Amino acid sequence: MKRKLRSGLSASLLAVAACVALHSPYSLAARDAQTILKETCQGCHTPEADNALSRISHQRKSPEGWLMSIARMQVMHGLQISDDDRRTLVKYLADTQGLAPSETDGVRYALERRLNTVEKFDDQTSQMCGRCHSGARVALQRRPAQEWERLVNFHLGQWPSLEYQALSRDRDWFDLARKEMVPLLAKRYPLDNPAWKKWQAGAPKAETLVGDWSFSGHLPGKGELAGVMSVTADAGDTFKVSVKGQYADGSPFNGDGSAILYTGYEWRGNVTIDGVTMRQVFAAQGSAMQGRMFEAEHDERGLDFAAAKQGSSRLLAVQPGYLKAGAETEVTLIGSGLTGKPDFGKGVTVVEVVEQTPERVKVKLKAAANAQPGLRNVTVGTLKGATLSVYSKIAQVKVVPAFSVARVGDGGGSTPKVQGRFDAEAWGKGTDGKPFRIGVFPAQWSVEAFDDRAREDEDVKFAGTMQADAGVFTPGDAGPNPQRKMSTNNAGNLKVIAAVDDAGKSLTGEGQMIVTVQRWNNPPIP
Repeated sequence: MKRKLRSGLSASLLAVAACVALHSPYSLAARDAQTILKETCQGCHTPEADNALSRISHQRKSPEGWLMSIARMQVMHGLQISDDDRRTLVKYLADTQGLAPSETDGVRYALERRLNTVEKFDDQTSQMCGRCHSGARVALQRRPAQEWERLVNFHLGQWPSLEYQALSRDRDWFDLARKEMVPLLAKRYPLDNPAWKKWQAGAPKAETLVGDWSFSGHLPGKGELAGVMSVTADAGDTFKVSVKGQYADGSPFNGDGSAILYTGYEWRGNVTIDGVTMRQVFAAQGSAMQGRMFEAEHDERGLDFAAAKQGSSRLLAVQPGYLKAGAETEVTLIGSGLTGKPDFGKGVTVVEVVEQTPERVKVKLKAAANAQPGLRNVTVGTLKGATLSVYSKIAQVKVVPAFSVARVGDGGGSTPKVQGRFDAEAWGKGTDGKPFRIGVFPAQWSVEAFDDRAREDEDVKFAGTMQADAGVFTPGDAGPNPQRKMSTNNAGNLKVIAAVDDAGKSLTGEGQMIVTVQRWNNPPIP
C-alpha cells in the first residue's frame, strides 16, 4: 500500500475536502470498488473467507462514518488515495455495509449538523464515550463484540493520555471499557440486525426519486419557505437538482446543483442557492424526504426541510401554523395531492379558499372568539398530517435552542465565525392546563451577562453583537484582545433574551449561549 501523505495536508483541510467529496457525484472513470479494496486496502487488511477483509468487513456505518475511516487512514497511516477512488469506496461501503433507516432514528442530528443538540444517553455512555465526541458517532455504527473491543484498544493506542483525562482518571477506564462498554455496545449496536437485512432486500431504486418534489422549510432568523425541488436522473445513483421557492416575506430561494444517493435512502446534495453553496442531508424514503439544508461554510446557517413527491398524497405543513381566537388570517397548506375541502377543526371557519392546487392551498381563516385553545388536526379531503394552533393568549416564550454555542473567528485567521441563530417559540395552555406549542413568533432580541463572572468580564461588550430583529448573533474576532483583562480572547457567557408582543403585552424568554474559541477539528460526524 502506498503510504506517502501529500505534503502539508492537515487533518482539518482533509476533513473539508472529504466532506465536499461526500456530497459530490463519483466519477465513472474511477476504479471499481473491488479493485480499490484489493490494490489499496489489502496491503493492511488481510483477506478472509467469503471475500471479506479484516476489520473492514466487520463494520457497518453511515456514508460519513466510512468517509471518516478513510480520511483517518490518510492522516494517521499515510494512505494515498485519489478523490475519485475515495468517492467510489464510500459509495460501495455505504451501500453494502450501511445502516438501515431505523438504525439512524434518533441520532440523525449529527449527520444533519445540528450541533446545538443536547444529547440524551445513559450516564455510562456519556461518561465513557460522549466526553470526547458525540454519542451519536457511536450510535451510527455497528460492530460485533470483537470489533468493539478492538475499537477500545485503538483508542488507547492512538490517544494514550485518555486514561488521565477527566472522567477517566478517577476510575479504571480501560477495564470498564472492555468489560462493561464492549458488551453493552455489542448488544445495543450489533453488526447483525434483521432491520439491515430487510432493508437491503427491499431498498428502492434511485430512479424512484426522479420527479418534482413539493417542499416546506423553516430557517431561524428568516422564517418559513416553500417551493418545488425538481430531480432528474444523472449517471448511476446521482441526480441533477433544481430548486425554486420563496420565503414567506417573498424573497427567493432558487438554485441548482447535484446529489447522490447512498444506501438506498441517504440523500447528499450540493445546491447553490442564490450564490451560496448549501449541503443537503436528507433521508429519502418512498414519496417523502426529510432533513436539513445548511451552508457549506456555515453549518449553523441551516433550515429544516420536508418534501413530498408530486403525485403522492401528503400534507407537509401549515404556514403560519397558528391563529388567535377571534382573529382572521391567511394560511397556506403545503404538500402533494391536496384535493378536497380543507378543514381546520372546531371553532375555525374557512372564510374563503383563495387558491387551490395539488401542491398549495391558500385559505382565509377565522377563529371564533370563544374557540378553545389547543391544537387542531388539519385535513384536506381525507388527507391528514399537520396541525393548527389556536390560542387566546401566550402563556410562555421559549428561546430555541435553549442552550447554544457560538464561536469567534476571522480576525486574520482562516476559520470563520460561527453564529448563534435563534427562534422565539410561543407556548399556550390548553383547557386541560397542559402546555402546547403555538409556533415561532417575531421577537426583539438582546443579550445580557449570564452570571456575575460574565458581568465582571464585560462579556456583552466583547463577545459579539445580536441582531435585534432577527435573533442572529455574530461573535467577535478571534485572537487576543488587548482591551480585555489579561488580553484574553472574545469568549463569553451570555443570556439570550427574546421579547414577544402579545396584544401590547411583552413576554420574554431566556436561553444561554457560550461564545468560545474556534472548532479546529471539524469531522463530518462531531
